[in-house]
Amino acid sequence: MTNFEASIDLFSGSVGGACGVFVGQPMDTIKVKMQAFPHLYNGTYDCVKKIYKSEGFRGYYAGTLPSLIANVGENSVLFTAYGLCQKLVGRMLSVENPDDMSLPSLALAGSCASIFSSITICPSELVKCKLQALRELHKGSEVKHSVIGVTRKIIKESGLTGLFTGLGATWSREVPGYFFFFLGYEGTRVLLTPEGKTKGDLSPLATICAGGIAGMTFWTCVFPMDVIKSRIQVFGDKRSIPAVGLQILRTEGPKALYNGLLPSLLRTFPATAALFLAYENTKKLLNSLTKQNSSEVD
Repeated sequence: MTNFEASIDLFSGSVGGACGVFVGQPMDTIKVKMQAFPHLYNGTYDCVKKIYKSEGFRGYYAGTLPSLIANVGENSVLFTAYGLCQKLVGRMLSVENPDDMSLPSLALAGSCASIFSSITICPSELVKCKLQALRELHKGSEVKHSVIGVTRKIIKESGLTGLFTGLGATWSREVPGYFFFFLGYEGTRVLLTPEGKTKGDLSPLATICAGGIAGMTFWTCVFPMDVIKSRIQVFGDKRSIPAVGLQILRTEGPKALYNGLLPSLLRTFPATAALFLAYENTKKLLNSLTKQNSSEVD
């Protein structure tokens, strides 16, 4: 992969990440609140009503800025690393063209790519989760409701390393999750590719479908780990991942590990569909402009 190809993946991933945030942020806020404070909300609809009553429409978009930073950063790094990891895995398997790689090989490349994107997403997702849970954490007191205010508080209390609270849980979610994410995406693209065509010829509707299925596959497989990650980041829990998970099981039961699954699934199909639609079309546009400029120069 050339530096220019990596730059295209970087920019396309950024555009895709931004589109995914604007589509899916309200349901993400509901998901985090239900994960961190299950005793306060009697289901998704109850959470929707209470957010609107206490915070208004803006409440659904709490943490949008760090979420935007997180998703733009994550997806730009993810898709850039995905292209590089495809080359690396392909070289190990003696496969030159990524289009000729098997689905498990592509999924493995996506899993490896998530190692790098997790480092990018952890600090901004930490701030996002704390902003989304701000009202529940500080009932009856005035708290500075801003990205800078929350970030300063974290650094003051825990230093710069505090911004990476939950990194282990993030890796534990992302690495296996993105294996199934890209397995679902690439597998659906293969199934929807007409005979005699390539995956690059897929219609926007097919890309939307593949992206939505990828997101659903991701969250269905790793949701309990996301609940644990949210608890660690919202409450600053210093215990190990197994310790937090076992406490949830003992005190709240197995069902608690799936609190917020419904809003997450409602969010992920349109959000991930928007991500991939924006990513694929931005990439196609940039590649076509590059070819056009090259032919004019020649």
